[in-house]
Amino acid sequence: MYTQTVVIALLAAIAEARFGQEQGNGAITAIGALTDLGTSGQAATLAGGSIQFLLAAANPCGKLTQADNIVAELGTSDAAIAAARGLVAAEQNFNPFVVSIPSICSDPTLPTTAALRGVVPLIDPAVGGEATENANSATSIVTPFAADGLSVAQVMAAQGFSNFTAVAADGTASAVDASGASSASNATVAVSSAAASAVASVAASSSVACGGTTMVTVTRAATASATASVAAVSVAAAATSAAASTSSSSTAAAGACTGSGSTLVCSAPAAGAGVVTNAVTGNFDGFVASTIAGLDFGICTPTMKFELGLDGRAATAGTFQAIDPQVNKGQEEALNPAIITNRIHDQLTNVCGANQAAKDAAAAAQTQIVALGTRDATTADAWNTALGFAGTNTNPDNAPQTGLVGHT
Repeated sequence: MYTQTVVIALLAAIAEARFGQEQGNGAITAIGALTDLGTSGQAATLAGGSIQFLLAAANPCGKLTQADNIVAELGTSDAAIAAARGLVAAEQNFNPFVVSIPSICSDPTLPTTAALRGVVPLIDPAVGGEATENANSATSIVTPFAADGLSVAQVMAAQGFSNFTAVAADGTASAVDASGASSASNATVAVSSAAASAVASVAASSSVACGGTTMVTVTRAATASATASVAAVSVAAAATSAAASTSSSSTAAAGACTGSGSTLVCSAPAAGAGVVTNAVTGNFDGFVASTIAGLDFGICTPTMKFELGLDGRAATAGTFQAIDPQVNKGQEEALNPAIITNRIHDQLTNVCGANQAAKDAAAAAQTQIVALGTRDATTADAWNTALGFAGTNTNPDNAPQTGLVGHT
């Protein structure tokens, strides 16, 4: 038994060194250190067994079940709860060269231990919005967020971070927003003729006129990726009359889809739709295409605003936020414009169905904004202009512009 314990502890130590950069919170070491709890060698066994749940290929719900096991086997002392929370909060191994966003558990029943609920994980620094999420993770270990009936994925979205793929215990992928609604393979999805390359296989089987609006029945391949199915479904093969009326970039605001299984009935998107007046996301005047030839931002308008008093900030504090609610959904405003430009750039792939030229332009604009070093309305103007939206109103909510605190 002693030899086995030493070997397991050694494996845990090696794994801790391997995951040190990604994990960042010492979860494996903390579990192994609970030698005064449970039976002899039990803590080391749990520590060694927890390693597999931090591997990149692991189902993200696995570590939540393992955290429950730690409490079940080692008890509910403060030390055991702290170690189990550390595993829940640990960053799962992540390779940004292989995938662009992490996977988060969408099972609302996990973890089952009340003291572990409301804890959210760290995510890789390469992921857009990581500053928000990693700050939330640090907070949640001490003071967990409200999580009644919510999965870890839903809690994260409710706290302002949604740049991830939600994965159920059975491996089913979906998208989750702050309200808890998920989009699985049979859910309503946004539609963009610009997003054909984002979907593995979509066949338009029929097209009919419906109340003056072109409708198309779309058969979606089961092999299409979760991100692509949530982001957009191509209707380029049909609705040609609607496409003819769109802008030169052939983009439009999202059309409506109904149906189930692999078949959706979708109305063709219409340019200029999507006007929003909302107390949380702010005012949005609707879809506008870029004036720069070749930049197709899909169903989104990737503009940025700078206003005072956003999201409960002091009336003299100016912060940045995306204007289009499709882009800023789940992302709070920020003092640092780079956080918002990162979010916009990520959403071009995750939600908007933008073409590569538009993504490249956004990446170049991100570099430009960092180089400017400014944090005021001129920063938002520079971003908008770089992407072909010069003259955009950077104060669409008519926030007072007096007494501004400088952030340069």
